[in-house]
Amino acid sequence: MATHQSDGAFTPPEDSGSGGLGQQFLLIALIVIAAIVGYKAFFSDGGGFSNFFQSPKEVQMTYVPSDFNPNLDEEKTLRILSQPEEYRAEFDQLVYDFNLSLLYHVANRMGLPDSLKNRLEPEYKKHHEYLRSLYFNDFVTLKDTTANLYETWYGDNANQAVQLFNEVAGKYTCFFVTQVMTTLLRVKGGKFFGKGKDVGTPCDIAIHEGLMPMAERLKERAEIIDFSASRGLLKDRVRKGIVELATYELRSRMGIDKTLQYKLFGFSVSETDIRVEAISVIKAGFKLDESFDVTLSPKRGTLNIKLPEPTILSHEVYPRVDKLDVGYLAGINAQDMNDRFNELRRQFRQDALENEHLLENAKSRADSVMQLMFGPIAKSINRNYKVQVVFEGVPAEMTEDELRRRGEDGRQTPPKVSSPIPVEAPKRKVLAN
Repeated sequence: MATHQSDGAFTPPEDSGSGGLGQQFLLIALIVIAAIVGYKAFFSDGGGFSNFFQSPKEVQMTYVPSDFNPNLDEEKTLRILSQPEEYRAEFDQLVYDFNLSLLYHVANRMGLPDSLKNRLEPEYKKHHEYLRSLYFNDFVTLKDTTANLYETWYGDNANQAVQLFNEVAGKYTCFFVTQVMTTLLRVKGGKFFGKGKDVGTPCDIAIHEGLMPMAERLKERAEIIDFSASRGLLKDRVRKGIVELATYELRSRMGIDKTLQYKLFGFSVSETDIRVEAISVIKAGFKLDESFDVTLSPKRGTLNIKLPEPTILSHEVYPRVDKLDVGYLAGINAQDMNDRFNELRRQFRQDALENEHLLENAKSRADSVMQLMFGPIAKSINRNYKVQVVFEGVPAEMTEDELRRRGEDGRQTPPKVSSPIPVEAPKRKVLAN
């Protein structure tokens, strides 16, 4: 509270000291903020005060012309793509060489220095291990590798392989090219800025200047190889001894309609209608010359039958043309008819594998057949013995020999097993009239 002296002069109240302390805290805070700003502006990665306000980081390059040359042997490449399972190691090497060629082409177009180009291969190796598995699994899934004979006959084996590789590579090219380039250039969430001729992102360059042109070159070569291979089948006579166990047969009927149009200035002026119908007979089973083994485990009371994984043993397609209405302008050629026949064949196989569970039914039927064939033999040894069917790649119970190798004697009382329960054979599908 203010007081008045006797002489009438005004005396202000005494300072409590809180205002000075607040000003000191404010001054210290300002100094700390200034120190942080100064450190980031002049001493952090990138340096320079202007870089402090750049978020995210940007990289500017000068693009230069460059031709893509993957140095691939076209005939060898097509042979690998046509039979990927037979040439698995070569397929992986093909993916490695081609992807590395794409990266070098992108680096050349972006005008990167040799110091960065030398780091391309080590950086790509970090991704190749999982990429090669993704490429192979996707490619084999899309390509029906058991139908090479039919694809060759219809003149579409190598050409289809090129199309599928282009599709699979297109899924992953942008990802790994962007990953490698952003790592080398230390671009974290930033952008590429370029100047020069035909400027594009690393992804655009890899796809449009590398992958697509290579696919076109391979496609031209594939058409020649497919033509020669399909004509070569006319004079081939193959004699081959086989050891197969066919356990399941599927008969089906399917048709396809196709309309070919002839257009003038965007308007349809003539049409050709094609209706092709066919019946299909597919047999699935086991190639016993690949893997077949019978072992006895007395300590476990089992007779072990080992079979390979089931596969399509034969596929017969009998096409019939039900309708062929040719327009006065829109004609039809032999290739159109062959394409319809081959498309039907592919649909038969796809339906059998995906909807009819062809291979699973083959396994079920094989188990039933093995029980009928080897069940009496097992019973003649010991009435408590059972037959155990195992397929290649499926882990089975350890046999007596395996237990011994592991240092275990495996001595245990054989389990009392009931008689094998017969498995009903899958019913044959009746064709519709």
